[in-house]
Amino acid sequence: MKAWDRLRDEIAAVRERDPAARSALEVFLLYPGLRAVRMYRRANWCYHHGLRFMARWISQRAVKRTNIEIHPAAQLGRRLFIDHGAGVVIGETTEIGDDVTIYQGVTLGGTGKETGKRHPTIGNHVMIGAGAKLLGSIRVGDNSKIAAGAAVLHDIPPNSTAVGVPARVVRLNGQKVEELDQVHMPDPVEQEICQLLRRVHRLERELEHVTQEIHEGGSGI
Repeated sequence: MKAWDRLRDEIAAVRERDPAARSALEVFLLYPGLRAVRMYRRANWCYHHGLRFMARWISQRAVKRTNIEIHPAAQLGRRLFIDHGAGVVIGETTEIGDDVTIYQGVTLGGTGKETGKRHPTIGNHVMIGAGAKLLGSIRVGDNSKIAAGAAVLHDIPPNSTAVGVPARVVRLNGQKVEELDQVHMPDPVEQEICQLLRRVHRLERELEHVTQEIHEGGSGI
């Protein structure tokens, strides 16, 4: 794919997914996520042509300019959108599919105990919420959503949502979650707490009923 066509696609992806983007020129000049991805493309080319030092030099300049660190050996798909981007880290053996959205503070890292393929593989059309941490050689399936602040240590199946620390999967019967909604996601922990509260209230009513019957029976003696 030609560099110009790739850049045009990435600018269009930002404008489609970010309601604050007013023009292509604004996105091109002012969006750190797009700048980091552009610099990654150059670093990645250098890396695969034996210019390893130059590749790391470009990637480290990108960190200083954008506060986004992408290892030049990572594999990034088309139309990646890194929104805001401050604190994003993408490790060496990370693989990211097409049309992925990543918010600020996300880490796609290793566990420190693995060699070889030690970073996550992200499918197509995945959204990763702010502050989420995905660690190890795990796989996130297509069309999945990782909620803000989640810590993902295991594979996430396609068409699902992962929430919590550690992350738990909420299956949605194959239905896609709203594209950029980081907030309105079902929380299984909250659901279990609500079920427990309902059970406590039911037991309290039953106990009150039994207590009343005992009291009435004692009064009739």
